[in-house]
Amino acid sequence: MRIIVSTINGGLDDVVNQAFGRTPTFTIVDVENGEVSNVQVVPNPGYSQPRGAGVTAAQFCIDQGANVVIAGSFGPNSSGVLQAAGIRMVSAPAAMTVREAVEAFLRGELTQAVFGPEGGGYGGGMGRGMGRGRGMGRRMGGGRGRGGGW
Repeated sequence: MRIIVSTINGGLDDVVNQAFGRTPTFTIVDVENGEVSNVQVVPNPGYSQPRGAGVTAAQFCIDQGANVVIAGSFGPNSSGVLQAAGIRMVSAPAAMTVREAVEAFLRGELTQAVFGPEGGGYGGGMGRGMGRGRGMGRRMGGGRGRGGGW
């Protein structure tokens, strides 16, 4: 199974980036028999595009043979492309590392995807800042934001 995780710097110890289309890097994790067998960090080709970053990122994941993509949230364009390709989308809380997210997914604890506005979920008043709790509750524990969002 190939799991691609949106990351800033990449690697198993980096945290899951909340943006999918505009994430700087992807950490590609190959899992065999429930164990991580290979990890590689690659740049996101859509990161610096002025338009269409989510679609480019989604196509990149398809081309890399992803079975699952993990990010904080997915925009409508990227989610449409990934869904059409049969790739499962799963969201993880902001403080979760790549290693923790992959292990939680394999245990069946990460099952839902959060869908945000176009542009990777920035702006739009999502109000995620200052949230309470990081549990597995509603919206993957994003909290009840009391502030400026992202």
